[in-house]
Amino acid sequence: MTRDDTLPNSLPRPPGELEQLEEVWRTPKGWRFFKSVNNTNIGLLYIGTALLFFVLAGILALLMRIQLAVPDNTFLSASTYNQVFTMHGTVMMFLFAIPVVEAIAVYLLPNMLGARDLPFPRLSAYAFWAYAFGGLAFFCTLFVGLAPDGGWFMYPPLTGSKYSPGLNADFWLLGIGFIEISAIAGAIELIVGILFTRAPGMTLLRMPVYAWSMLVVGVMIVFAFPAVIAGTALLELERAFDWPLFDAERGGDPLLWQHLFWFFGHPEVYIIFLPAAGMVSTMIPTIAGRPLVGRRAIIVALVGVGFFSFGLWAHHMFTSGLGVMEMSFVSAASMAVAVPTAIQVFAWIATLWSGKVKMSAPALFLLGFMFIFVLGGLTGVMVAVIPFDWQVHDTYFIVAHLHYVLIGGMVFPVFAGIYYWLPLINGNQLSERLSRWIFGLLFGGFNLAFFPMHITGLYGMPRRVYTYLPEMGWDFLNMLSTVGAFVFALGVLVFIVDVVRTLRKPEREVGNPWNAATLEWLPSEDYGNRSIARVHSTNPLWDQPTLSAEVAAGAHYLPNTVTGRRETIATSPVAGEPRYVMVLPGDSWLTVLAALGTAGFFLLLTVKLMWLAWAFGIVAVGATIAWLWQSDRAPGLKEARIGRDLVLPVNARGTASQSWWGTFIMLVVDAFIFGSFGFAYIHISMRLEICPPPGASLPDAVWPMASVALLLAGSALIWLGSRLDRKFLPWLALAALGCAIASFCAEWQGWQLVRLDGSANAWSATIATLLGYQGMHIVLLMLLAPYLALRVWRGHLTEHSLATFDNIALMWHYTTLQGIAAIALIRGLPLLME
Repeated sequence: MTRDDTLPNSLPRPPGELEQLEEVWRTPKGWRFFKSVNNTNIGLLYIGTALLFFVLAGILALLMRIQLAVPDNTFLSASTYNQVFTMHGTVMMFLFAIPVVEAIAVYLLPNMLGARDLPFPRLSAYAFWAYAFGGLAFFCTLFVGLAPDGGWFMYPPLTGSKYSPGLNADFWLLGIGFIEISAIAGAIELIVGILFTRAPGMTLLRMPVYAWSMLVVGVMIVFAFPAVIAGTALLELERAFDWPLFDAERGGDPLLWQHLFWFFGHPEVYIIFLPAAGMVSTMIPTIAGRPLVGRRAIIVALVGVGFFSFGLWAHHMFTSGLGVMEMSFVSAASMAVAVPTAIQVFAWIATLWSGKVKMSAPALFLLGFMFIFVLGGLTGVMVAVIPFDWQVHDTYFIVAHLHYVLIGGMVFPVFAGIYYWLPLINGNQLSERLSRWIFGLLFGGFNLAFFPMHITGLYGMPRRVYTYLPEMGWDFLNMLSTVGAFVFALGVLVFIVDVVRTLRKPEREVGNPWNAATLEWLPSEDYGNRSIARVHSTNPLWDQPTLSAEVAAGAHYLPNTVTGRRETIATSPVAGEPRYVMVLPGDSWLTVLAALGTAGFFLLLTVKLMWLAWAFGIVAVGATIAWLWQSDRAPGLKEARIGRDLVLPVNARGTASQSWWGTFIMLVVDAFIFGSFGFAYIHISMRLEICPPPGASLPDAVWPMASVALLLAGSALIWLGSRLDRKFLPWLALAALGCAIASFCAEWQGWQLVRLDGSANAWSATIATLLGYQGMHIVLLMLLAPYLALRVWRGHLTEHSLATFDNIALMWHYTTLQGIAAIALIRGLPLLME
């Protein structure tokens, strides 16, 4: 018996088990690499694509700075400049900032948590490919004059069909909408992964601060992003079907867009910052050589920032005519969010102060981050003061503040993170000598570019102007900003050259070059760690000095594959105790095909190629169904021994299952999209003197009552299916589908009798939207019921593979509740307003 066989969790290991593990997790070679779903491969593709968009958006920024370098410049025309600044902001916010933080998390978190992979590898792959296909196609609109030109915030009425009659705005609305769906898919993966795939013994309090930051961010995405998805859908409905949701002449309200957009837009600032803060809290203890000061306070601060961020959306609307009470509340929240942010900054400074800091490349970039971000935070407090905001609103002062917060708060930590974690890829570190030059160019160029913009804004230069007159006195400051932008770009270019040079070096052993304390520095291959460690502290590699050798020797949990497939250990959300062996799906082209179909559907729909768009949509649906058909199969054994003293069940069902929680979180997103549509109905109704407005009316009560009764009957049949023999389930599911369809038909018939016309007024348009959204769910049930019946008939629904039924039942009951809620809202609000 070898030394590691004497460890409490070790198993006697038969010959060849390592070879079997390697074979199961092997990365495909050549062009087949792109069907990989392994988090390491998807994470690297994700990071590379996000950095590509960073460079592309940076090139657009340089074009803008050339145009503004001197007065009366004709380098760009007004229309081209509008497209360039819109695409710059859109690409930076939607195609770089959010994706890059999710990408780094997909790459780092499994190993940092001690897991083999995240719970839904194919979902991660789908999220990446949808983002890559859609994002690149969206960017190419710039080359054919179809890029959006209404600003990255797309305020109506400017972006309505009256003032933007072409396809430019449609590309933004449909393109960004599904890119946000990709971001939500990534958030679901991260939330479930963080809660359910941590190493045994890694309680929530022992979990790395970076994982805490991504958990908070994942929850924020779930609550914030539905608002912008709903907003883009409403604006596209107005443009496509003349539903006057934002048209004030027909009862609409342009401010409705601002409420929906900024309910997403301001939390997004913190969705971008918090992952960077988590990376900083992970790197600083290593750089200082001591544990993080105030670790629990930092975790509380992360949660506090996430909470306060949802009270700030009207921070951007102080000049829009809101009431004094509303503005005062938002102003106070804008200042209060600085408190938990300051807690983190002071904890970082205290950690560095009490440690022994070596001035390495990551340390330089982290110090630069703290300097720039604190300045951005101070100007943030300034614009939270309402009278000051009235003076600088929509001036270059806001441009400067935004970039100090976002570039200082996210880009510099990302650069520090690349210097810190790049050795994980091939064992080589970036050049320390070049890093000094790169940091100097980036730090100096950034401040030269953006600090003068504060002064330019105070001198009155408005945002989004493509030129200015010489007598305005802005020329010198603008020239300084342009020079600084090119200095910054030079730093990025030298950094890219160094990264490419380092990645081309021969691969070497990774080791632990920074003497870090977290688990991502354990020896790792395609399958992650050789065995899954039991964790006893917050700094396991410091407190368990032999852990790396033990894990590499397979001396901890799950040193082999017990089912012949990819697996990891599912642990309890709070205590981190092992619960079951989670079987994971393998590589597949279906995720690529589903993503291509999704991107093609939305983009072709934009250019009105309807039949081709629907063909791509069918491909997306078909690939998704085929991908799901391969899941939820009986694993072949009920339980498995994964350690000398530990036997676990294989897979789980109901609320113990990772797929149930993934479905539940998806439905929370769904509910908030519905809630955003409901908010639109309430907002429009509250502006009416009489509700319903003249020319509109509610249908007779018999129709909604019949709809509610049929919805409840359908849910009762699904519930009955969980109690009776499975042979009855297909017929119960099909009968429930009949009830769901009949319920929608009853509701539709009621509105037809009162001649509901979405183009007549905004109130009718909001009702048509709610009705259409419920109809989409009925169409989904029309796919799910036959799918469930077919799985039963093919014998794929067994005692040990019931996740499909559990998840479909959850979606069915949600659709029932949503339909009842819509009816109650539509009929109840006019009664309350009488």
